[in-house]
Order: sequence, then structure tokens, then C-alpha cells
Amino acid sequence: MNYFAILAGAAAIAVTASTIPASAACNGDTSSETVLGAGSGALVGGLASHSIAGAAVGGVAGGVIGNSIGRSNNREDCRRAARAYDREAARDRDRYPDGRYVDRHGNRHSMMTD
Repeated sequence: MNYFAILAGAAAIAVTASTIPASAACNGDTSSETVLGAGSGALVGGLASHSIAGAAVGGVAGGVIGNSIGRSNNREDCRRAARAYDREAARDRDRYPDGRYVDRHGNRHSMMTD
């Protein structure tokens, strides 16, 4: 039993540590959330039922839940990126209302696209 507790603790630390370098990106990739959910679900299912079948069911359920969390996070990341892009475009429109600016070398430029 002592060996099993040490193994469960090490697995919990590994799952927790693997979520630290996660970064937000609007790319539709949910693989890390799915894998972490499946691993956590298998761990919890195996510990709760003391059987391989419980670990398998927990892994599948955790994978499904992790995938849905990943999709939700990706949607929020895309919304956040769109808001940032819109704010930057509005800032440029406010800064240069006529669509023209002069760079540091004195050259005139137009921001209008035709």
C-alpha cells in the first residue's frame, strides 16, 4: 500500500507540473487538455474502484471532459485575440484619423488600403 501511495503522489505531481507551461493560443488544439483529463480520470477511476476497468472508464470520461474544457479555452482565447486586434485597430484609427502619418525619417505613408 505504501508503494501505491507514493506512485499516486508522483502521478499527481507530474499531472500538476505538466499544466504549468501551457500557453493560450487560438489554434484549436485540445490535445494537452484531453491527455491531462484522460490521465487524471484514469488515476481517479483506478483509485476509486481498485480495478483496471474503473481506470479505463475514468480515463475515457476524463478525456471527454478534458477535451470539452480545451475547446472552451480555445474559444475564449480566440475571442481575446479578436478583442485585442480590434482595440489596436481602433487605436490606430484614433491616432491617425486621416489615414496618413509621417515616419521618423520624414517619409509620408498612407494606412488606407484600396
